[in-house]
Amino acid sequence: MKIGLCGTMSVGKTTLVNALKELEQFKGYKFATERSKYLRDLGIPLNTDSTLKGQTIFLAERCAELTSENIITDRTILDVMAFTQNADSIDINSKESFENYAKEFLSEYDYIFYISPEGIPIEDNGVRTTDIEYRDLIDFTINMNVQRYSHRVKNIFQIKGSTEERIKQILNITEL
Repeated sequence: MKIGLCGTMSVGKTTLVNALKELEQFKGYKFATERSKYLRDLGIPLNTDSTLKGQTIFLAERCAELTSENIITDRTILDVMAFTQNADSIDINSKESFENYAKEFLSEYDYIFYISPEGIPIEDNGVRTTDIEYRDLIDFTINMNVQRYSHRVKNIFQIKGSTEERIKQILNITEL
């Protein structure tokens, strides 16, 4: 199965992937987690400063993940689309073209689990922005994309609660 976690920054996606790694049900899966520090250190702008080239690299990473038969990732193409749609340096025509291209890969996920930021404070990891308005804008855009492209994703669900509660929801939904 190809399982993606989506949501704005600092909602516990990476923490959840790392917890799922420990479960017997996911033995034999690959796990992909955030590489923002690595990419930033390469000089790729993040957050509102992101460029079309940078977002193309993020999209390529997500597509590369989808070549694995069994994978759980803490980012999805829906996330990449949302950050692209809100990047200051990308013109509207390029944003539209990028979205039209990126959406073609959404059907490759078996499950996407959206995690809401509701009630979760932003953690400063030294890479992502801690701007609450930007976080909310990304969340709004992800939700808009979930609605717009739900017909392209086999199974998309919202999960919430503690890491343990989220794990139970994932296991119940995937019937593992």
